[in-house]
Amino acid sequence: MSQAPEPAAKGVPVSVMVFTLNEAIHLPACLGALGWCDDIIVVDSFSTDASESLCRAAGARWFQHAFTGFGDQRNWALDHTEPKHEWILILDADERVTPDLVEEFRTRLPGADTGLGAFRVRRRFHFWGRWLRHASLYPTWVVRLVRSDRVRYVNRGHAETQEVQGRIGDLDYDLIDENLKGVDEWFERQNRYSAKEAEYELAQQAAPFDWAGLLSADGLRRRASLKRAVARLPFRPACYFLYSYVLRGGFLDGRDGFVFCMMRAMYQRMVVVKKYDLRRGRPL
Repeated sequence: MSQAPEPAAKGVPVSVMVFTLNEAIHLPACLGALGWCDDIIVVDSFSTDASESLCRAAGARWFQHAFTGFGDQRNWALDHTEPKHEWILILDADERVTPDLVEEFRTRLPGADTGLGAFRVRRRFHFWGRWLRHASLYPTWVVRLVRSDRVRYVNRGHAETQEVQGRIGDLDYDLIDENLKGVDEWFERQNRYSAKEAEYELAQQAAPFDWAGLLSADGLRRRASLKRAVARLPFRPACYFLYSYVLRGGFLDGRDGFVFCMMRAMYQRMVVVKKYDLRRGRPL
């Protein structure tokens, strides 16, 4: 079982927010990597498993709020949980920090430039007990360490984006994302996500396309532009598979890489079908 947080004497001035829904399988690893933190905040979407008992045993502060979108949930947490520290690390329950990343928090944050509003971090995606470095399109950058008064979130498709006041810095060490729930749950989640993504893509069709973003040095902007470009492609699932498996080297991850690239291509097919269904006027 995860240990209670150690005192803040170790000098890591960070509150951690963990967002959960029936994550008992992931919480031991996530919370177990937070022994350095003296302010763990869990915002739960009314789990029915052992999530609450695991979090309370780890010394976390427990809140519940109905889920209406990832952006909405993060904004609610910032507004209602009274984080102890100025800097907040945003985590999903299937993610965990490494000792190197914690040490980076310790050394960089006390003297951080006041012009910095957030930091982004690379995320390593693990499935079937291994890091799928190529098939998951690593490095994928996500903004996860934020100043509490400098960021607001906006729902975007199945996920969210953030509006940051100030510059966004880069962290040197990675965040680990490991799925333990298996393929069935993965597809159930992708079914929900693809419906949201279909709605979002249709709503965005009239907006001007950011062609310059495809060549931007900003990984977040480049990723957003690439996603919009992919949405316009004919034979979208096949194009995604060729991109991830061949051009980005998914084949280097062996059979696991092949299967995962196929799974991601199937997700693209789900979005295409649901966009067609929406155009035909049928509710998802």
